[in-house]
Amino acid sequence: MNPAPSAPPLPVELEELLRRLRLPHIRRHGPEIVATAKAQRWEPAEVLKALLAEELAGRERSALATRRAAAGFPTGKTFETWQPELSSIPAPTQQSLRTLEWVHRRENLVVCGPSGTGKTFLLEALGQQAVEEGMKVAWFTLEDLGALLRRHRADDTVSKAIARILRADLVIVDDVGLLPVATDAAEGLYRLVDAAYEKRSIAISSNLHPSGFDELMPKTLATATVDRLLHHAHVCQTSGDSVRLTQALSGQGVSPLN
Repeated sequence: MNPAPSAPPLPVELEELLRRLRLPHIRRHGPEIVATAKAQRWEPAEVLKALLAEELAGRERSALATRRAAAGFPTGKTFETWQPELSSIPAPTQQSLRTLEWVHRRENLVVCGPSGTGKTFLLEALGQQAVEEGMKVAWFTLEDLGALLRRHRADDTVSKAIARILRADLVIVDDVGLLPVATDAAEGLYRLVDAAYEKRSIAISSNLHPSGFDELMPKTLATATVDRLLHHAHVCQTSGDSVRLTQALSGQGVSPLN
């Protein structure tokens, strides 16, 4: 079978106009749309509508890719692979969280519980959904916050760095409580929570309930952090066995060897 002939390119003058107007998606798809329009005898308004719709769709795809890359998600997990029945969080609560109304209200979320019970997966899936709905998300670990604080303390730009983080609508801090918290990381978490208070949403996953944060960091910082974090927060506690360990023991963690 002979391949379908490619659509003739746009005139050079039109290509240059589209380049100067920064309409890359019309430039890319214009030849096919114009060829289809000729073959199907579209009205001029239909051609214009198709061209503009392609440009809009292309810009939305590019913006989504940019937001997703800027978020810095660790694995790319989404709700497509989330199994709600495996989570100990009640199904109605899961559904309410997925509406993201709490983000629009600038409320916080704390998901705490044993390792392997889906805390990070849930937060990443929520973050991915927020990105898909046009929001900006930033993903951090406590170690990231500590490194950021050290990097910017030298030239006294910590406040500016925190302000840049809070350009995001939702800031996620993952895996609080796995290890003792270094002083820089504890201060970074406090500064972030304090700056975001009633302005942006913070979501945290933790092996400990926030009331136990004083086991990880200086009591003064822990008290000030938790006070601001929990004032407008939804706290979800997970329980049960590790999903990862359960899958590993049942042979679901790897593909069988041949």
